[in-house]
Amino acid sequence: MANVSHPRGDIRSHPDAPEMRARYDRMLGGRDVALVDGPVFLLGVYCAVSPWILHYTASQPALVPHNLVVGIAIGLLALGFTAAPARMYGLSWAMCALGVWMIISPWIVGSNPDAGVIWNNIVIGALAVLLGAVCAATAARSGPKP
Repeated sequence: MANVSHPRGDIRSHPDAPEMRARYDRMLGGRDVALVDGPVFLLGVYCAVSPWILHYTASQPALVPHNLVVGIAIGLLALGFTAAPARMYGLSWAMCALGVWMIISPWIVGSNPDAGVIWNNIVIGALAVLLGAVCAATAARSGPKP
C-alpha cells in the first residue's frame, strides 16, 4: 500500500512559498484596524435607532430620518471596512466628515433641540470622528511604502 500521507515538514522548500507568504502579508496587511470595525458598526446601528431609544421622534421629526440615514451610512462603511479593507479604508475620512456633520446637525436639521438630542448627536459625532481617525491613521501606516 502506498503512503499517501504528507509528512509534516518545513514549507520553506515549497516552490510557491515566497508567493504564498507575499499573498498572506497582502491579505493581512490592512487588518490592523479589525478591532475598530465592530465598534464602527455598532455606532452606526445606535445612530440609526437613537431617535426611538431617546424618544425624540415627536419633538424632532426632522432628525429622525436624518439619524437613520447617517446611521445606515456609518454601518455600511463598517461593513465595507470588513469586506474590502484595502479599498475601503481610504474612506475613513468620510466617516470623520459624517462625525463632524452629526455634531452640528441638531442645529441645522433640527428645530430648537433639547440638551438630550444635542448630547446624543455630539457623542455619536465625536465617536465617529475618533474611530474614523483611527481607521485613517492605521490605513496610512499600513499602506504601501514608497
